[in-house]
Amino acid sequence: MLVTVTLNAAIDRTLTVPNFQRGLRHRASQALTLAGGKGINVARSLKVFGIPVVATGLAGGRTGARVIEELSHESILNDFVRIEGESRTSTAVVDPVTGSHTEINEWGPHVDPDELKNLREKLLSLAADAEWVVFAGTLPRGVDDGFYADAIKDLARRKVRCVLDSEGTALRLGAEAKPYLVSPNQHEAESLVGQEFSDEDDFLMALETIGEMGPRNVLISHEGGCYALLKEERKLRRYRASIARVEPVSPVGSGDVLLAGFLAARRADRSLEEALCQAVGAATASTLETGAGCFDLEQAAEFTRQVEISELEPVVTR
Repeated sequence: MLVTVTLNAAIDRTLTVPNFQRGLRHRASQALTLAGGKGINVARSLKVFGIPVVATGLAGGRTGARVIEELSHESILNDFVRIEGESRTSTAVVDPVTGSHTEINEWGPHVDPDELKNLREKLLSLAADAEWVVFAGTLPRGVDDGFYADAIKDLARRKVRCVLDSEGTALRLGAEAKPYLVSPNQHEAESLVGQEFSDEDDFLMALETIGEMGPRNVLISHEGGCYALLKEERKLRRYRASIARVEPVSPVGSGDVLLAGFLAARRADRSLEEALCQAVGAATASTLETGAGCFDLEQAAEFTRQVEISELEPVVTR
């Protein structure tokens, strides 16, 4: 099975508000409430692909109880550590007329050392039967930036492959811990390497820079596809996976779906190229749905057939 870890779990509320304007009173035409947080979004996507997955992490207060309740309602296996602090609520406002979306995310709970110790023990127990452990999302207050790095090193000693999708210092330290894969989006990758990307050479440079930090594989998602640095049979390969732009309903969580699509394909022993096609196809399908991690499997398969894959040469520096 795969295990996803969400330390900053949330209740995600998505409101569809046509012609949304700041400072005015609106009535939502649609509302959707789901358990959220990046690791949970990945778990939801993996379940659509038929991959056995268990979602774990931290859940606190009434909101945390609601997170677990929503996961159980979706038949997503879960085993969270209950904490005293209140889990967060995140709100997204989607405007189908302008194609805009606005996210408002709470900080989340403060976590004490004993609660974190309980999570580490649970991780070791769950990882005993896991092919991959996916760490995804931000760290709540009270958790050291090195948490992901320490957990990755601990699990590596047990021969468990780890995947990381985070941001900031937690991402940098985690990448240095040599996980199997890191999967930042463009903004997170730009922050990690310290510059904005304006062309393909910038993405290639970022793949090389992040790869030199320690991870075996790197995926950088962006609008319209992804760039990848992947190691197979001791050879590094660089890819661009792209698809024609579609008019999104909501792009929230598409990067989480992209990661899940890649892992699902690799678990099925499909080639790197096939895995990238499935990843981008599923991510594209998810932008046509409200609700992070939600997509139609048949629609994803149709988009998968439209993805173009190019193997790239490394950037020559002078």
